[in-house]
Amino acid sequence: MPPVSPFLRTAASYAWRLLVVGVAVYAVFSVLGRFHEIGVALFLALVVTALLSPLARVLARHVPRSLAVAVSLTGSVLLLLGVLALVGEAVAGESASLVREFREGLTSIEKWLERPPFRMDPGALGDLQARLGEYLSTHRSTLLSTALSGAGHLVQVLTVLALAVFASVFFLHGGDRQWAWFCAQLPEGARGRVAVAGRAAWRTFTGYTHGIVLVAATNAVLVGVALYFLGVPLALPLALLEFFAAFVPLVGSPVALAVAAVVALAAKGPVIAGVVIALIVVIGQIEGHLLHPMVMSWAVRLHPLVVAVSVIAGAIAAGVVGAVVAVPLVSVTWSVRCALRSHTSRPGPGSGPDG
Repeated sequence: MPPVSPFLRTAASYAWRLLVVGVAVYAVFSVLGRFHEIGVALFLALVVTALLSPLARVLARHVPRSLAVAVSLTGSVLLLLGVLALVGEAVAGESASLVREFREGLTSIEKWLERPPFRMDPGALGDLQARLGEYLSTHRSTLLSTALSGAGHLVQVLTVLALAVFASVFFLHGGDRQWAWFCAQLPEGARGRVAVAGRAAWRTFTGYTHGIVLVAATNAVLVGVALYFLGVPLALPLALLEFFAAFVPLVGSPVALAVAAVVALAAKGPVIAGVVIALIVVIGQIEGHLLHPMVMSWAVRLHPLVVAVSVIAGAIAAGVVGAVVAVPLVSVTWSVRCALRSHTSRPGPGSGPDG
């Protein structure tokens, strides 16, 4: 039997290791897929902890820790509910005028499409509206069942939010003690590396969370002010949509601004819509060349291609949730890798040249 070449032997040794790693990764993602609501709730709890831990620490200097955590969480929940109530009031107050402006806007858009250079047939537009009405009347039962299933999803969302708040209470109150207890349960030889990895991961996650909230708030303020001065209806709800959409890097903000452009087109005509589209370009440049590099410098500086691939891969794997989680997950993974590499290369006691 001829001897096996060293190259083939090395390739085979790497191949079975890759197979083992692949099976392990598949098993982890299968488990996460079955219990993804719990994973989302814990992720939200970590986000809340990263945002509120500075406030809780400041309050804990003057009041007991439990009261500081309660005040921080209660205040943030009341603030969120107040913003949502303000948005709901704005939508309710503008609903009548908004319907009228939309009807007038759709009529002007139809007339605009009938003129050069489009020269669309007026009958085609009327036929499109008739087909849309027919579709809605024909599929009314399907739409109703979809709405009912949406109510079931709402219950799931509320359950996830309740679990996130419950977990964030314990993370804010004693997350450091919980992590110390977890490290103490590990074999003694692994405790140091796990502690280093945990510190690096949390530092990166908190830096990214603070930075992305700053980016989202800046985008929302810019969009809200611009839409308000342009006279576009629903400026506050569209600004809130921009805030939440900014949590999906490179993708979410243009999508939210495209919705604002559609509203501007229907309510104010093509000129204002063109200004909103120009606003999309300007805010995209500010976000891509100023805000996001600053955020990544606080956490881990990732190449824009890595960010884009991570967002797309996360969206393919888990939809919107995957797109939101992808970049912080990649940032934390890379930070842990760098921290462990630095920890391994650092000479320990008795291992240096003099040891």
